Amino acid sequence: MRESEVRAVGWARSLPLTSGVRAARHWAREHLETLRWTESAPDTVDAVLLTVSELVTNAHVHARSSAQLVLTWDTDCLHVSVHDASPRLPQARPPSEDRLGGRGMYLVEALADSWETRPCPNGKTVIACFRPPTGRAAAQEESPAPGRAPSGSDA
Repeated sequence: MRESEVRAVGWARSLPLTSGVRAARHWAREHLETLRWTESAPDTVDAVLLTVSELVTNAHVHARSSAQLVLTWDTDCLHVSVHDASPRLPQARPPSEDRLGGRGMYLVEALADSWETRPCPNGKTVIACFRPPTGRAAAQEESPAPGRAPSGSDA
C-alpha cells in the first residue's frame, strides 16, 4: 500500500429518538467483534461501548434528535462518530455534586485517546478516537473476520 492510500472499514447506523441506547451498544459490539477487538482488546471495547452510550444519549437527550452513529477503523484508530441536529457544541465538565448529569463528555475525554467536535450545517458531529493497547496487533486484521462482510450502512 502506498503511503498516500488509506484503507478503512466502516459501518453506519441511524438511531431515531425512539431507539434505545442499548441498541447502539449492541450494534457497536457486533462490529467490534468483526475486528476481533472483543478478544484482543476487551478494555478498549468497554471504553468504546461506554462512549457510544454517552454520545448517543447526548444526541437523544440534549439535542433532542436522532443520532447517526458511524464506526470507522483505518488500521490506526477506531473513529466513533455521532452526528445530531443541535449546533450546540459539547464541553467536558468535571463532576459536580451540584448536578446529576453533565459527566458524559468528561467520561469520553477520559476514555478516548482523543476527541473533537465538528460543527456541520445541520448540527454537529462528535468524533472519538480509540487505539487498541495491543498497538498494531488489531491492525493486522485489515478486513473483518471471515464470514462477516462489512456493510456500507445498517440503517
